[in-house]
Amino acid sequence: MTGWRGPRDRGAVRQGAMERWRVRRECSRTARRARWEGGKTGVGHPGPAPTGFSLLPWLLLGMGAFSNVIQGDTPNPWIGVLGLLAFNSLYVHVTFRAFDRAKRESVSNRVALGLLGLVTTGLALGYGGNWLMFFPLLGLATGATLRGPWVGRAGLLLTLYAGALSWLRAGWDEATGIAYATFLSSMVTAAILGLSEAVRELRAAREELARRAVEKERLRFSRDLHDLLGHTLSVVVVKSEAARRLASRDLDAALTQIADIETVGRQALTEIREAVTGYREGSLATELTRARSALSAASVRPVVRQSGTPLAPETEALLGWVVREAVTNVVRHSDATRCEITVESAAERVRLTVTDNGTGASGGGVPDAGASGGESGRASGREGAYVFGSEGKGFSKGECGGASRGGDAGVTAGERAPRRRVVGGTGLKGLTERLAAAGGSLTAGPSPRGGFTVTAVLPIGADELTLTG
Repeated sequence: MTGWRGPRDRGAVRQGAMERWRVRRECSRTARRARWEGGKTGVGHPGPAPTGFSLLPWLLLGMGAFSNVIQGDTPNPWIGVLGLLAFNSLYVHVTFRAFDRAKRESVSNRVALGLLGLVTTGLALGYGGNWLMFFPLLGLATGATLRGPWVGRAGLLLTLYAGALSWLRAGWDEATGIAYATFLSSMVTAAILGLSEAVRELRAAREELARRAVEKERLRFSRDLHDLLGHTLSVVVVKSEAARRLASRDLDAALTQIADIETVGRQALTEIREAVTGYREGSLATELTRARSALSAASVRPVVRQSGTPLAPETEALLGWVVREAVTNVVRHSDATRCEITVESAAERVRLTVTDNGTGASGGGVPDAGASGGESGRASGREGAYVFGSEGKGFSKGECGGASRGGDAGVTAGERAPRRRVVGGTGLKGLTERLAAAGGSLTAGPSPRGGFTVTAVLPIGADELTLTG
């Protein structure tokens, strides 16, 4: 009957297939978007940024003045040609630098804009007529350069100035048109370019937020997998060893252990699915029950004491993670025969203590940094103690009493083990992050009476907690 799946299992398989299909679809969309953006990753890229080339066609407004020079209608044509060259050169210089914030706000660019205004004034007073059309171009360059709160005042002053000079050279009818075109070109240009820049900054900020959200989710996922699989695999290993020892003497007891392994494996699959979808919430009562089972299978006598007021679900979830991690370390590294788990809740705070009477000898070399957090403190004799506060920082107190700061602290082995440096694992680091986010603290170190103790303290108010992961 091993190939038969019940309705619940078939539903889980279908749900997993749908999740994989959604992931593949999102990956395909992201790849297409990246190819469209020329290798960049992002969401809704607005296309290439505007440059000074987008403002060059407006120089056609000066074609009337150029035509006057070609046809000989302009007195002193060489002065007119020099004026046209100076205006066009300054206009191109100012507008191309207007799309770089640092260059746009530089002193040299403001000086170039002032010179452009002087050239426009000289051409308008000297020739009038079609030469007055350089004022709208000056307004366009002003709007592209002066953005922010000053653009309105500058545009209004430039409009009045252009209207006054146009009235002196061509009369009231021509002055109203020049003034209107100058005001419109300066205001519209500033509005469009400012809006485009703001949109791009908002898109960049959104992409940065999305990137940080992905990093946060990856951290949650890796932390949950560590906590889930570390505990589950430890229980599986312990029960497998018990089944192997009992197989030759008591087949029924061995089969019981094998059935427990199957149950633990199925429960692990469910928990991993919940962790992947982000809806996992721990339960202190469930973790205490599993702790009793895991400790009993490892020939460790469990003693559980719980007193005080009922706890909020968020608080129980956090304490459940602590119980899971601490019991896993007891089973794997302590060589203990007794483990006490005490939960004491008062009016404002709740304290969880997990204490064993083991020697801390884990059977061989330096524990791996990627293993459970309890590995970082498993040494007999004068060991270092780890104290984790709300900032997530670790402190170690060595054999000489000196304190050193860091997440990975060195400890000294006892008389039966050589001196070695033990590295704090990701288990304690993950618990530190969870408790720090809730305003609590974590203390892990050797007990005065021998063994090892892990203590977690949390505020008991549900409104003060932030459950992470």
